[in-house]
Amino acid sequence: MKKFLCILFALTMLVSLLAGCGNTASDTEDAANADSTATEAPDTTEEKPEGWWKEELTTVTDGVLTVATSPDFAPYEFYAIDENGDAQLAGFEMALAQYIADYIGLELEVIPMDFDGTLMELQNKTVDLGMAGYSPKPERENIMDFSEIFYTGGQSFVTTQANADKFTSLEDTNKAEYSIGAQTGSIQVDLAMANSPDAELIQLPKVTDVIADLMAGNLDGAYIETVVAQSYAKNYPDLAVVLDVPYDQEGSVVGVSKGNEALLAAVNEAIAAVLADGTMDNFVAEANELASGETYEGLLEEDAAAAETAEGEVAETAESTDAAA
Repeated sequence: MKKFLCILFALTMLVSLLAGCGNTASDTEDAANADSTATEAPDTTEEKPEGWWKEELTTVTDGVLTVATSPDFAPYEFYAIDENGDAQLAGFEMALAQYIADYIGLELEVIPMDFDGTLMELQNKTVDLGMAGYSPKPERENIMDFSEIFYTGGQSFVTTQANADKFTSLEDTNKAEYSIGAQTGSIQVDLAMANSPDAELIQLPKVTDVIADLMAGNLDGAYIETVVAQSYAKNYPDLAVVLDVPYDQEGSVVGVSKGNEALLAAVNEAIAAVLADGTMDNFVAEANELASGETYEGLLEEDAAAAETAEGEVAETAESTDAAA
């Protein structure tokens, strides 16, 4: 009997040990899973709330939004001649600039200059924004931050009505005997190099210069943004918009001073608002209507003098910096 009890006791202990081993393995697995979960990096990404930029916003001049533009790009920016014969800065980008300034709560100051100058001023951070028909060209990312796209357009090849039959495809533009124009520093230069590499590329500082040389017979054709080309065609009946030009980065953005995160956020918030309520469409329609009337594209005399002075000051600053280095 005692021998039987001993055997029963031994079996009971064995079962307990086996059960204990099973629980230990499960517990170890659970603990491993817990440890694995615990060591995963927590997701600390948080979207900043709308309007966060209000406490951090800084501009070149306190209380002022300074914008560089090139007023030779109707209907984006140009001078409309009013009933008194005075030139008034107009265009849908200028309307957007005022909208952004009002949205942020700042006074707007627009500084007209050549297109290349807008890029230089942004690079030197002497202005807050550049608005001159910019496309989000990757090569510009080192000198500005891009806003969200606020307008989508296209690209065109233009010529005179007399030469329109010569250009039935982009291949027709690629001949060594042709002189092809584009605005200096613009994406149209890249389009000309890509589509007409064998032709002579003539870069001119203003779109008005491109049009003037085309009308004078100094150019055989030119690359110009579609809506701009169509605007000029209304005032120059001899201008023919003959070809659509493929471009995979179509769309216009505001150039924001590099690294000004709060200003970029404010601009994007304003753009979202102007697109959401249809106001941007009104700006474009009004600009096109004004552009079809009496206009002046290019720098006024006072603009040119101011731009020359500003460029001189930037050059002096750069020389001083180099000397100090």
